[in-house]
Amino acid sequence: MPREFQDTLRGRLPGLALTGGLSLLLMALANLPILQRWGLSSLTLAILLGMLLGNTLFGKVAHACGSGVDFSKSTLLRLGVILYGFRITFLQIAQVGWNGVLMDALVIACTFGLTLFVGLRLLKMDRDTVILIGAGSSICGAAAVLATEPVVRGHAHKVSVAIATVVVFGTLSMFIYPLLYPYLGLSESAYGLYVGATVHEVAQVVAAARAVSDTAASNAVIEKMLRVMMLSPFLVLLSLRLAAQGGEGSGAQRPVVPWFAVGFVAVSGFNSLHWLSAAATNVLLQCDLFLLTMAMLALGLRTSAGAVRQAGMKPLVLAGVLFLFLSVGGYWMDRLTGV
Repeated sequence: MPREFQDTLRGRLPGLALTGGLSLLLMALANLPILQRWGLSSLTLAILLGMLLGNTLFGKVAHACGSGVDFSKSTLLRLGVILYGFRITFLQIAQVGWNGVLMDALVIACTFGLTLFVGLRLLKMDRDTVILIGAGSSICGAAAVLATEPVVRGHAHKVSVAIATVVVFGTLSMFIYPLLYPYLGLSESAYGLYVGATVHEVAQVVAAARAVSDTAASNAVIEKMLRVMMLSPFLVLLSLRLAAQGGEGSGAQRPVVPWFAVGFVAVSGFNSLHWLSAAATNVLLQCDLFLLTMAMLALGLRTSAGAVRQAGMKPLVLAGVLFLFLSVGGYWMDRLTGV
């Protein structure tokens, strides 16, 4: 083993041990019934704990753990996004039909377009924060924010702000949607698709739909997974667009090819073949959750509370506008597409 590799590994071990050990603990806590009822996944717990420790105790060990923590929020994040593909099969597209595909595509395109208009034109926010909030609201919450970060090269505090908006408004959706269900005029099946197409996090989708029925929950998860699958083409298009914008200045910026997004689709395709047993797939899903939890924890550890406060109310205003659009506009898209 080369000496340089040994030194690099030795330098990363303390940080990896810190993020890995705490992530295992958080994954165990997330299985508690009370936390599951509140839709608090290990990812949400990780960002909260990470920010708490990052602004208190982490500074005392940052010199020893910094390298491993940074490796967790970069390389392990990309690997986690790739393995996320084991949650998807192409058959799920057929199960929801083309109307479901159209519904998700409309939600993502309209929500992200509204994000850019309100965030950049009206609120005059910085581009990276706007894109990160838009990705989280449009596609799949914290996982989409984390996956978009390498493309926009956003700072840790901007990613944390975007994730915070997902937690706040996704949690609101989890409680408000079931209360609205009797007045929506939707069947259980249609309600499930509405939830899957408009609620932020997978855990929040399950909670909001299961409060109505198992049928609603099943359809909601399928629609949500299809929405997650659109993350990869979204990242590719975003990368090309940012590269084109970079070319308008003094020097052209080469496109950042999000290979991890391509890997995500490849893994989804492999998963569609059902060559792995259910037990093996479950092991891979747990590994994926572990990696994403490590990445989220590392992100929190590198987030400054002062930087988050400096972002002000604008991110919450933007996320609130998107929440209203998803709730109301998504409902009418559901009715118009006939899902």
